[in-house]
This record gives sequence, C-alpha cells and structure tokens, in this order.
Amino acid sequence: MRIPHVVAVMGVAGTGKTTIGTLLAARLGVPYAEGDDFHPQANIDRMSSGTPLEDADRWPWLDAIGAWAHERAGLGGVVSCSALKRAYRDRLRAAAPGLVFVHLSGDRALVEDRMAHRQGHFMPTALLDSQFATLQPLGPDEAGVVVDVSGSPEEIGERAAQALAGLPDARLR
Repeated sequence: MRIPHVVAVMGVAGTGKTTIGTLLAARLGVPYAEGDDFHPQANIDRMSSGTPLEDADRWPWLDAIGAWAHERAGLGGVVSCSALKRAYRDRLRAAAPGLVFVHLSGDRALVEDRMAHRQGHFMPTALLDSQFATLQPLGPDEAGVVVDVSGSPEEIGERAAQALAGLPDARLR
C-alpha cells in the first residue's frame, strides 16, 4: 500500500511514535523522519532536565517538521511529532495542507510503563503528566485517525495502516 500523503504520527511521549512511524513508513513504502531530530539541542537539554517546553520553544521545531512535510507533499512520507495541541497541528497543516494525522492513544498506566522501560530517550516519565494535560484530541474537522496503542508494535502498525487505507481521499473526519 502506498499513499502520496504525508502522515504525522502524533501522541504523548511513550505511545510509540518512532516505532509505529518506522513500521508504517515501511508498510507504505515512503521515507520516515524522526520528529525528535528536528529539535534544537536547547529543547532536548530542557526536556532532559525535566522541564516542559513552552510554545515559543516549539514553533521553530514545528516549522522544521512542516517544511519537511511540505517537501514530501505528493511523494508521501511519515514523520513522528507529538502535535499535542490543535494550534501545533494547525501550524503543521499551514506548511503542509494535505497532512494526515495518526493519533496514537492509550491508557496512561500503559504509556507510563512503556516509558519506564525504554532506553536511550531523553524524555523522562516525570513529564508525562504535562503531556496528557496538554493533549487536545483530533477535532472532527481534522484529517486523521485515532489508533489504540495496546498490543504489539506490529498490531498497532497494522491498525494504523488499515485505518489510513479506509480514509476517503485521505480524510476520516
């Protein structure tokens, strides 16, 4: 299955954006971009120290992701990006109007457990509460799907691919 749309895999930390984004990109036959790689070092340092980012910290990061998505328009691609607020998704869509979101959603206890067991990531579990507090689910007018994160990565990736395949003209909502 190949779609010419760019897909942003979104959700709070620990939902598997990188893992599912990589699997989904392989399944769709398009490139994958790791959203964390677009962060300036100052943002990574701030989050590593347990301090949540402010919106002013996020705008350049979102603009860089939006530029990547814009360049991939018509070619397809998958990028991971928390995109927790509607305003963040609006900013991404301003740069790449055809962007489609896959919102990885799960129970807080499951997400916290996964965060506690992952290695080599700068985001501490202490910031999970701020992530859930910031999260604004996809609105009815936003192109995208919500995918539950229970199960294996392969099962989640399959659910995401199937949900995207069912979008009429790359839109569910």
